[in-house]
Amino acid sequence: MTLDLFEPEAGPSVEGRIEPLGPQSCVLRGFALPTEQALVESIDQVTAAAPFRHMVTPGGQTMSVALTNCGPLGWITDRRGYRYSPVDPLTQHPWPAMPACFLSLAQSAAEAAGFADFTPDACLINRYEPGSRMGLHQDRDEQDFNQPIVSVSLGIPAVFQFGGLTRQDRPTRIPLFHGDVVVWGGVDRLRFHGILTVKEAMHPLLGARRINFTFRKAG
Repeated sequence: MTLDLFEPEAGPSVEGRIEPLGPQSCVLRGFALPTEQALVESIDQVTAAAPFRHMVTPGGQTMSVALTNCGPLGWITDRRGYRYSPVDPLTQHPWPAMPACFLSLAQSAAEAAGFADFTPDACLINRYEPGSRMGLHQDRDEQDFNQPIVSVSLGIPAVFQFGGLTRQDRPTRIPLFHGDVVVWGGVDRLRFHGILTVKEAMHPLLGARRINFTFRKAG
């Protein structure tokens, strides 16, 4: 597979296509499209109770990506470190419940990628705007690395970086479009990944935004 076959200028990939990224990782092209309206409505309901916010990293940097959570546990960061919490530090209330359409999508995507019986207890929702980015990192704040990560993209395109098990491994760049779902687990579970700086664009449903929500089994 060569990158220039999947540049954003070429337009979204064919809905339903599975693109392998590694031995136990893949992109499910357009997998979330059948439920896009329900997903967007559910995001609005979640963010009404737990608004997006720009959190601070342990190093004191404010994240360019705004985030919130739903489900029993939510991922947070501050000067004390990265961790999961059952309580929203902004509202001091439990995070909103995970919408049924979220859970159904997460489980069906995981199964399509070869991971049966996935029951996430955390959903991190990120809002990217033009100029936002996410540096290369590993998802390792969870207790069970046997469970996969399921990551859903809605809105404007972005370029996903999928690296190796060390920060020095050169990442592959994969354009992601509205409705695409990335799943990685097993031997690929701790691979470094991130999002390059999001470019100016407009989406008919979400405007100049990319909403990414990532399901994990954190506890």
